[in-house]
Amino acid sequence: MKTKYAFAFTLCLLVLLLLAGAGVASAQGATAATVSGVTDNGWIAIAAAITMAGGALGAGWAISATGVAAAGATAEKPETFGRVLIFVALAEAIAIYGLLIAFMLWTKIAV
Repeated sequence: MKTKYAFAFTLCLLVLLLLAGAGVASAQGATAATVSGVTDNGWIAIAAAITMAGGALGAGWAISATGVAAAGATAEKPETFGRVLIFVALAEAIAIYGLLIAFMLWTKIAV
């Protein structure tokens, strides 16, 4: 099961590297102003994408683990629902933090 997550993460990184390479090739032909080929806005966009993808993958992984445990605990003792709900909400907060940081990075891009 862990190899499935490692494969998905590696595939996402490969796609990002390919997109960065395509940006380098197109930028070299377009202008001579960019030295490395990828502009600062391009790096910020890549960072925002990695942040959002990491937050979504981390939240999905955490929610799948805590959700199953929460369902089992609630089935055995219904009075533990309130306590278990806090753990699931904390796991969901990971995705919100990733979205917040990605939005903060995205607003730094000058149009």
